[in-house]
Amino acid sequence: MFPFTLEKAGSAEAAIAAAATGARYIAGGTTLIDLMREEVERPERLIDINGLPLGGIRVEGDDLLIGALARMADVAADNNVQRLQPLIAESLIEGASPQLRNMASMGGNMLQRVRCPYFRMLDVGCNKRTPGSGCAAIEGINAGHAILGTSDYCVATHPSDVAVALVALDATMRVHGPQGERSFPVEDLFRIPGDTPHLEHTLLPGELIVELRVPGGPYARNARYLKVRDRASYEFALVSAAAALAIENGVIREARLAVGGVGTRPWRLRACEAALAGKKPDRQAFEEAAELATEGVRPLHHNAFKVVLLPRTIVRALELAGEVA
Repeated sequence: MFPFTLEKAGSAEAAIAAAATGARYIAGGTTLIDLMREEVERPERLIDINGLPLGGIRVEGDDLLIGALARMADVAADNNVQRLQPLIAESLIEGASPQLRNMASMGGNMLQRVRCPYFRMLDVGCNKRTPGSGCAAIEGINAGHAILGTSDYCVATHPSDVAVALVALDATMRVHGPQGERSFPVEDLFRIPGDTPHLEHTLLPGELIVELRVPGGPYARNARYLKVRDRASYEFALVSAAAALAIENGVIREARLAVGGVGTRPWRLRACEAALAGKKPDRQAFEEAAELATEGVRPLHHNAFKVVLLPRTIVRALELAGEVA
C-alpha cells in the first residue's frame, strides 16, 4: 500500500473543499481499502466523512429518504424501508455479506468500483485502470461480464445490487459540491463505458452524495429482487432482476423493471415495462415482455448463457412480484 494521509472532516463544506482539490472521500472503505492494498487505487489523501450528519432514514409523505452515510445493514433492517420499499431491503440483504453490510454506506455502494478480475491485475491491460492499455477481459475469461452497454474498451458489469433496485424504483439522489446542490435520477449517475471507461460516474469534482430519495408508488410494496449467482453465499450476480408491479382488477397497471449482472451499469428495461402495461399478470405476458430484454445484447465467448438466463430470471422475478401483489 502506498503512503497516504487521513483527515477527519469537520463539516461537509470542509470535506467538499478537500475533495475538490484531489482528496478522496472514505466512509466504510469496503472497496477503496481493498483496492489500495492491491495498489490499484493510490490516493495520497483521504477524507473521513463518517462524522457528517448524513446517516438518517426518514419518511416524507410517501417518499423514503436515505442518508448517504446510512449503513446497508441499518437500511435493510429499518421498519420504514421494509414497509414502504421492501425491494430495497431485499436487494441489500442479497447484495453483501453481513460483515460488509455493517460497514458499507449507501453512498459508497453507488460508487463502488467494478469487480472485473482484470481490473485488479496490474500486469494485464485494463482501460478502466490505465486508459489506452486495452481490455484483457474481451479475449480472457469473461463468463461474469456484461452483455449490455459494452464497448470495445470495456465489458465489466456494474457490481451493485441495491443500485438495480433504486433504478427500477425511479430513485433520485441529492449531491452537494463546490457549485452548490443538485438532484438527479440515480440512473443518471452511471456512465456507459464507450471509449472512456475510466469515467464511471457523472459526479463533478468534489461532489458529495448527501441523500437518496425513493418515491412511493402503487408498485412499491409489491416488488421482489431475484439474484442468480454461482453460489448461495456472498457472490456477485450472474443475472439479477428487480421487479415491481401495480396490479388492479387483475390487470397490470404499472410495472418497474431493472436488471443487474448483465449491464455495464444498472439496466432499466422500459420496453419490457411498456409491454406489461394492460396485460394480465400471467406467464405468457411475462415471457413476451422478458424477450425484449435481450435486444442489443453483445455476448462474449464465455457469457452467451446470459442471453438465455436473462429473460428467465426476469420472468421468475415478475412471478414473485405478482404473488406479492
